[in-house]
Amino acid sequence: MGVVESAAVGVAEKVCVFLMLVASAYMQSISAFVAQNNGAGLFERSKKALFYGIKTAFIAGIIMGSLSFFWGNHLSAFFSNEANVIIASHSYLKAYAIDCLLTAILFCFIGYFNGCSRTVFVMLQGVIGAFFIRIPAVYFISKFEKITLFHIGLGTPISTVVQILLCLIAYKIYTKK
Repeated sequence: MGVVESAAVGVAEKVCVFLMLVASAYMQSISAFVAQNNGAGLFERSKKALFYGIKTAFIAGIIMGSLSFFWGNHLSAFFSNEANVIIASHSYLKAYAIDCLLTAILFCFIGYFNGCSRTVFVMLQGVIGAFFIRIPAVYFISKFEKITLFHIGLGTPISTVVQILLCLIAYKIYTKK
C-alpha cells in the first residue's frame, strides 16, 4: 500500500500490545486457575471460571475496543507525530476494536484449554487462524479497489471468529469425555 500505511500498521501494533494486556492477563490467570482446580478434581469450578472470565473480560474488551475505535488517533500519537500515519493507524485500530471484543472470549478459552493441558489444540487453532484464515482473508481483501487499513485490519477479527468457533467445538468435544 505504501510507506505511510506500513508505518501506520507498526504504530497500530504498538497500541494493540497495550490494548491486549487485559485479555492476556485473563488468559494467564484462567490457565493457572483451571490447572489448579482440575488438579484438585474441581472440574465444574474450572468451567465456571471460564464463563465468568468471558463475561468480565468482555466488559474489559468493550472498554479497550472503545479506546481503540474512538480514541485510536490519540493512542497512535504516542508513537508518531506524523498526521498521515496517525490517521491511517486509527483506521486500522477501528477494525482492531472489533477484535478487542472477540479476543476477550478467545483468550479466556485459550487459558482454559492451556489449564486443561490441551496445548496442542491451542497451537493448532492459532496456526489455523493465522495461516489458513487471516492471511488468505487479508490477501482476498487487498484485491479490492480503494481499500484502507480498516479493511485490511478486518482480517484479524475474521480469524478470531473462526478460532472462537473452533474453541466452542473443542469445548463440546472435551466436556463430553
